[in-house]
Amino acid sequence: MLNALEVFTTVIVGLMVGVEFSVAFVINRILDALPEDSGQLGRAHGGRMLGAVMPVWYITSLALVTIWAIAGRHHQGTTLVITAGALLLLSVIMSILLLVPINNQGKTWTPDNRPADWKQQMNRWDRLHYIRVIIIIAAFALLATALA
Repeated sequence: MLNALEVFTTVIVGLMVGVEFSVAFVINRILDALPEDSGQLGRAHGGRMLGAVMPVWYITSLALVTIWAIAGRHHQGTTLVITAGALLLLSVIMSILLLVPINNQGKTWTPDNRPADWKQQMNRWDRLHYIRVIIIIAAFALLATALA
């Protein structure tokens, strides 16, 4: 049963990493290259859509890693799992304190109501998101190593 939990957790976290990596290095670059207001409208829609899904995914990932750490506390690799959990917790805290406030504003913007510095705010979100992606990639790598 523990082995199934380990594999399931690693897959769930890996998929989350893939989505966030794609947002950082593919989707946002595509949106930024669109003409006129299309990119900003796309980011607003993405903020609404992913803003509803990702909190559940992050918390579920953290919960699964916590269960793995407790259930496997006497197995080799537990330190890696606990470290991965700490990194996921850091990503949740970072999200709540830094990224979600920007996203909550950006998802309501239209070409008519966006602030003059909307691009700077989106660039700040991108920079913070890059850091978050690095953190969750590290957590995933630790889980994959603990699984091996």
